[in-house]
Amino acid sequence: MIEGTPLFSGAQVKALDRHLIEVRGIPGLELMNRAGEAAFQHLRKTWPKAKKLLVVCGTGNNGGDGWVVARCAAEAELTVSVALVGDPSRILGDARRAMDAFLQTGGDLQSWSTEATPTPEGVDVVIDALLGIGVNGQLRPVHQTVLEHVNGWELPVLSLDVPSGLSADTGLPLPVAIKASQTITFIGAKRGLYTGQAGDHTGVITLEPLVDNPIDEGVALPDGYLMDAGKLTSVLPRRGVAHHKGRSGHVLVVGGNTGFAGAAILAARAALRSGAGLVSLASQPATANAAVTAQPEIMAKPVVQASDLAALIDAASVVIVGPGLGQDAWANMCLATVLERAKQAVFDADALNLLALDSSGIEGVGQRVYTPHPGEAARMLQQSTAAIGADRFGAVEQLASMWGGVVVLKGWGTLVGSTGAPIAVCPHGNSAMAVGGMGDVLAGVIGAFIAQGMSIRCAAEAGAVIHGLCGDRARREIGPLGVLPSDVTDRIPKVLADGLET
Repeated sequence: MIEGTPLFSGAQVKALDRHLIEVRGIPGLELMNRAGEAAFQHLRKTWPKAKKLLVVCGTGNNGGDGWVVARCAAEAELTVSVALVGDPSRILGDARRAMDAFLQTGGDLQSWSTEATPTPEGVDVVIDALLGIGVNGQLRPVHQTVLEHVNGWELPVLSLDVPSGLSADTGLPLPVAIKASQTITFIGAKRGLYTGQAGDHTGVITLEPLVDNPIDEGVALPDGYLMDAGKLTSVLPRRGVAHHKGRSGHVLVVGGNTGFAGAAILAARAALRSGAGLVSLASQPATANAAVTAQPEIMAKPVVQASDLAALIDAASVVIVGPGLGQDAWANMCLATVLERAKQAVFDADALNLLALDSSGIEGVGQRVYTPHPGEAARMLQQSTAAIGADRFGAVEQLASMWGGVVVLKGWGTLVGSTGAPIAVCPHGNSAMAVGGMGDVLAGVIGAFIAQGMSIRCAAEAGAVIHGLCGDRARREIGPLGVLPSDVTDRIPKVLADGLET
């Protein structure tokens, strides 16, 4: 596995915070001051020309961090005002002391209500300190109104800890969340910031631990981790001088039904570009002919009946089944044969849809990876797509428990999970990749890595990272629109070389 930054739930970070106070003996006000001061320094570095700030504070400890930012700004002789949302009598403890310290500077304080909405005129940056990590369920109407106002201003926003209104656990707006330009998060990285809809709200994320080594063993085991591309060098396949194709495995792609040739060819091309020694394609005859023309290195074999496919499966190191498979009688025959004979398989696209209808035989495939998008995951779990999006981490845990193997839940912040192991989150990839065929490329990469000897979990993680890095490179070189799956595939060799040379 390619473990990077540990990820925590909101409850776990609260436990870490209590541990720092109660066991390490760091006063809560000291941690609050460190958070606010770090946020202010981050603001000055990010927006060095900002002269006028508006801090939107709630009545809790997140608001306390905001009061510290406001105090720092006042002491730096910037123009700063605080808009308080809520009853000031509810501000207690460390947050009250932080507020009093700001008021002693003579700073401007105003109450935000439906009758008195702050004006953003002349404001350079808004600091979002309204709601913290403890938000659960639907927001109160007053908070929704405030968040909608701030988003409507279209000003740069720095969110403290999490964008207000965003679940720290799932990345789901509740139902509205701040759209921040930057988020500075404290003590531990919150898992919900890195997947699902969070990408529309967090902006650039910076982790400020506040103390050296804030995560003491036994206090809170991480819920997951961000995958670290810098560790690819330790897992990617390497070749000696005498290496030959037989040592790099044989990938068989099963798919390419009539009218769906492109998906199967994309998966096969990606497997070739990812280092597989041999790549075969079992498909309908017309697709086999098209594949040879599109990519001569693909060994395309027409399949009409199960016996045509059985020998191909037996000769392969790993089978990728699903790209362009369809859901007709031919597709069902192909899937049944894979389930009967394959020892290692990647299930993608229509293979997942067919398995959702009848998963009998899946246990016969010992090493298996599933690569659903949210719609396919919903069918596999017999839930709605909205339910999958509401808790992507929970969906992966359910899929791994019910289906076994390794699950790759695609989307922004792709998740990789398996029973008994933390969930990995891919921090690479972008919206330019939102086009049909990208998932076929990912399946090809994962299959190629399995063929070259990686464990299925490691292959799934490395495949997600390489896929995302290639998409990021394509966006930089081509732009935010018009990036095609083939563009991503063409960048695989260079990105792999970079990883091996790191």
